[in-house]
Amino acid sequence: MRAGICDMVAVARIINATLVIPELDKRSFWQDSSNFSDVFDEEKFISSLANDVKVIKKLPKDLATATRAVKHFRSWSGIDYYQEEIASMWTDYQVIRAAKSDSRLANNNLPLDIQKLRCRACYEALRFAPHIEAMGKLLVERMRSYGPYIALHLRYEKDMLAFSGCTHGLTPVEADELREIRENTEYWKVKEIDATEQRAKGYCPLTPKEVGMFLNALGFPSNTPVYIAAGEIYGGDSRMADLQSRYPFLMSKEKLASVEELEPFTNHASQMAALDYIVSVESDVFIPSYSGNMARAVEGHRRFLGHRKTFSLDRKALVRLFDKVESGLLKEGKNLSNRVIEIHKRRQGSPRKRKGPISGTKGMDRFRSEEAFYVNPLPDCLCRKESPDINSSLVIR
Repeated sequence: MRAGICDMVAVARIINATLVIPELDKRSFWQDSSNFSDVFDEEKFISSLANDVKVIKKLPKDLATATRAVKHFRSWSGIDYYQEEIASMWTDYQVIRAAKSDSRLANNNLPLDIQKLRCRACYEALRFAPHIEAMGKLLVERMRSYGPYIALHLRYEKDMLAFSGCTHGLTPVEADELREIRENTEYWKVKEIDATEQRAKGYCPLTPKEVGMFLNALGFPSNTPVYIAAGEIYGGDSRMADLQSRYPFLMSKEKLASVEELEPFTNHASQMAALDYIVSVESDVFIPSYSGNMARAVEGHRRFLGHRKTFSLDRKALVRLFDKVESGLLKEGKNLSNRVIEIHKRRQGSPRKRKGPISGTKGMDRFRSEEAFYVNPLPDCLCRKESPDINSSLVIR
């Protein structure tokens, strides 16, 4: 959501357009009715971008009957595509509606002013609505009262498992339920998925039990406060039992806040996710069990704020190790710990340039293999300044 909104700001600048406040997706699995102003600070968004792009709340009445086009912008497109093919549409149309906003703009090889505009849009202009910011701050304060904490984005919810086809550790009844959901969700294109192959390739979220093993292997003590950034975990308390036994101090927004405090956000999945986003960004350590949209956005935001410790899990390597533990070929302890630590030695959010495409990939696969702009906005969102002692230092723009 955040990435798509910010990219449309950049596209509006490229094609010299006025941007109408985006409509949020109401077709999603959770059927959230929230509008832009329910989730984000609309006035802040408009005023912060005033010098870059004109943003209006709704289409003017005099354009209600104007000629318009619904356009599917090409994925990962560069500036030439928008300046030539899209901008030329103004000859025939007064209004262009972007059918999709995700991954419509290239990650790399764009003018620096456009890249910096994406940064301003994402990290300065796009703030959550005041009631969300206030509740998020309160949750952070309550977690902080227990000491340094881990935010664990435990993406083990029904929609994620159904979409990805990941069924490891589930019962046949649960696996059938998820398959039926996938088959009956029209806008999910892939229906037949080999769950074993998915997991072996690292395409599945770690299970709660596997996450507990991972935390243990990294050496986090059992009394570490852990914030669970997630919706309802599929399988409920029984699926969380092993993780809970390893780390008894598991907290969530539902545990930190009263029913009355959370009532304004209830039944609004995007607003509840926004609360998790805030607590995750402010955590001492962020660990996502799956690299989905929110996890990537949080990782990039934490990099922007000073490369706060964020683990990028090598799920492909981890499931091989965990399967050995499960089969008795490897025991939990020093050997497993050493392997897990070695694998993740360079996967903790330290400063580095954004990764380019994987060698040998072509076409759309080449763009798809690149590290996304909002996962690692370095160096575009940072600038180099000369300090008084002549030594140069990186500072956040």
